Amino acid sequence: MKLGRFVGAVLLAMLVLVNPLQAETENSEWQSIVAKAKGQTVYYNGWGGSEVINEYIRWASAEVEKRYGVTVKHVKVTDIGDVVGRILAEKSAGRTSGGTVDLVWINGENFRAMKEQGLLGPPFTHKLPSYQLVDTEKKPTTVYDFTIAVENLEAPWGMAQLVFMYDTAHVTNPPANMQELLAYAKTHPGRVTYPAPPEFHGTTFLKQALLELVENPELLKKPVDAVDFEKITAPLWAFLDELHPVMWRSGRTFANGAPEMKQLLSDGEIFISLSFNPNDASNAIASGELPESIRTYVHEGGTIGNSHFLAVVFNSSAKEGAMVFADFLMSPEAQARKADPAIWGDPTVLAMGKLTPEQKQLFDNIEAGVATLSPQELGKVRLEPHASWVEALETTWLARYRK
Repeated sequence: MKLGRFVGAVLLAMLVLVNPLQAETENSEWQSIVAKAKGQTVYYNGWGGSEVINEYIRWASAEVEKRYGVTVKHVKVTDIGDVVGRILAEKSAGRTSGGTVDLVWINGENFRAMKEQGLLGPPFTHKLPSYQLVDTEKKPTTVYDFTIAVENLEAPWGMAQLVFMYDTAHVTNPPANMQELLAYAKTHPGRVTYPAPPEFHGTTFLKQALLELVENPELLKKPVDAVDFEKITAPLWAFLDELHPVMWRSGRTFANGAPEMKQLLSDGEIFISLSFNPNDASNAIASGELPESIRTYVHEGGTIGNSHFLAVVFNSSAKEGAMVFADFLMSPEAQARKADPAIWGDPTVLAMGKLTPEQKQLFDNIEAGVATLSPQELGKVRLEPHASWVEALETTWLARYRK
């Protein structure tokens, strides 16, 4: 008994001694990264289709230049898949340093492709102070990207969840699921549509419908070549075959993306639209893009959600600068600014319980927009199917409906 107490006391003393030493070592490593980052120029490749987001990146870039001496160049792209292709071409050509991309905004199939092709730098997020504040416990999408283990290879910096927007001037009771959406479309022909895949929102609509209609959603967590794709997706194609004839322009033409969907909703051509940002409707109302009558809803069984990430590229010559920029974008200051609907309205990846009272106050000060659902109203977040399902769904959709 006495020996047990003695051993326990020794272990406790070791912990007391080791933890500060470990913390000092980690802090020393981070300080070394910050020192090396000074003077570096980071070529950040990210989607550039939103002026709201571009303005946020301009603000963050200016802050890291002022605080850390790191210059960030925002390379605006329309398809991250093109960036992945360019990095792969550099690797094939033997360009192991001095790559054209230092930091890239990715998730899902692009992350899977970069991980499988060895296009990512070594694990790094565990070295970043801000990563310690990420809610990896209650937000599993921060550690699994479309069911692929992240393994510290990319830094989560935002959350997304599929929501539907509807015009209360025309829709009294929004649909609670895909079958009710179909029923609504049949009684209100021409007032519903979705973007044509492979556009991101269009593909997300397909995945949401599949999750709701498939008999066993657990099968969607497996790689697509490990299951009977034709059998599992049969209910989805039957659903779309019924929906298309009663959609906007009888399903012969599709919106080319979420911005056009928003315009159609604003013009009163359609009554229901969709977004992957729960604050999108409030932001659009505030900017005058949508009328005051627009509100948001989700399906009763939950809607697809995921995280988006920042990854350092294998042949970057500014890896430390890229890590400093990623760390700043995950900081409470940058996350709170991003979560503000008046700025961007992108939900945070941080855990409120890990923040200091002063850091938490930054989020408490944010005013939710008139069309923003509370976390309780957003309800269950459904995990994405395995990343391999994206290409299979898009290919089949194109073959069936774009002949």
